[in-house]
Amino acid sequence: MSGNVTMYSTSWCGYCRRLKSQMDREGIAYTEVNIELDPASAKFVEEANGGNQTVPTLLISSPAGTSTTLTNPSVAQVKLALTAA
Repeated sequence: MSGNVTMYSTSWCGYCRRLKSQMDREGIAYTEVNIELDPASAKFVEEANGGNQTVPTLLISSPAGTSTTLTNPSVAQVKLALTAA
């Protein structure tokens, strides 16, 4: 799998905790950004989700410079996006 994963989350999000543990189990590396502490990241999440701060939102960037945004994905969707990256 190629690509870089950034997970936008909050400290209280159960879906975020679940996806992080699944990605950890699958060996998928990611960088976590707490949108409660980073207004620019909160704005990115809002733009990606029709004005809503829906988390987890993942940004998957490929080595070729393309990117994909996923909102509340399954670990299978993350793996598929990384395969395509």
